Amino acid sequence: MEISELKRLAGQVRRDIVRMVHAAQSGHPGGSLGCADFMTALYFHIMKHQPKPFKMEGRGEDIFFLSNGHISPVFYSVLARSGYFPVSELASFRKINSRLQGHPTTHEGLPGVRIASGSLGQGMSAACGAAIAKKLDNDERLIFSLHGDGELQEGQNWEAILFAAHHRLDNLVATIDVNGQQIDGPTGLVMNVESLNAKFSAFNWLVYEMDGNVMEEVIATLEAVREAAGQGKPIVILMRTVMGKGVSFMEGTHEWHGIAPNDAQLEQALKELDLATEDY
Repeated sequence: MEISELKRLAGQVRRDIVRMVHAAQSGHPGGSLGCADFMTALYFHIMKHQPKPFKMEGRGEDIFFLSNGHISPVFYSVLARSGYFPVSELASFRKINSRLQGHPTTHEGLPGVRIASGSLGQGMSAACGAAIAKKLDNDERLIFSLHGDGELQEGQNWEAILFAAHHRLDNLVATIDVNGQQIDGPTGLVMNVESLNAKFSAFNWLVYEMDGNVMEEVIATLEAVREAAGQGKPIVILMRTVMGKGVSFMEGTHEWHGIAPNDAQLEQALKELDLATEDY
């Protein structure tokens, strides 16, 4: 897709997010909105993937793992709009018997979801396992994963990060959403994780940084890391984003980590996100 079309689609994804969370009166809009540009670029421009028929093993495809599973609204939106399941199903978000649970699950058989996630800290380990499987299968496609910066306070991440470098998992591209916010406040106050560049470099990873809310920069960085794969080191992208990006009253605050907008707030959010996009 052209950059202009990717931007338009990211706007649609953001509208999906606020509608879904509002309808359920439950969910996590802040991080979802912040990651909309990245997820749109990944699924509609960068990854080689096959929505139908969905195959759990993903042989010959790039595979994505969402570790910070609470931002499921953005995940479900890009999956639906790239053809994994009907867009109309987004209206069932967090409803009883829905396949679109608050955190992604596998027992419901939702196409595009390969692991249940949301127990923070586990996605890096899963991504490492998939990366090893690709190498054993002589499959040259890549593993992509997304993690929160607050999530890196979980110790399991660092065991997996060490593991990935030791086993030279150069087909793994992990992205950290560095929005500086988590459920209880700024990450720097709750448990400071900086400097992430120094930490990943010390663990022998290739480190890239980008503004995750500028589509041109997202595309350029993802294309660069795709070319850098296969050089003996795992790759991490430190992606700076604004929590709640695109909705003025949600931007930059942990307060919108996990609450839903009311009717008036939904109306304001949709007006601010009006890019001639459609309903679901």
